[in-house]
Amino acid sequence: MTTKYFKPKSLTWLSSVAPLAAGLFIALEPVHGLAAWAEAVRNATGLTAPALINLGLAGIGLRGAIRD
Repeated sequence: MTTKYFKPKSLTWLSSVAPLAAGLFIALEPVHGLAAWAEAVRNATGLTAPALINLGLAGIGLRGAIRD
């Protein structure tokens, strides 16, 4: 098994997981019921859940494309 996309010691990877996690948190608001927190994250970022998720996935994908 390769860890091409899982690089937790990489700053690029960590900075890409943050918007991914924020987007998932906003998107899953009906499940967890923390509407006020989800709204706070939405207001802090100024982006929608799909935009945050795509931003995170793009960063992780680009990080995986870089050769070590």
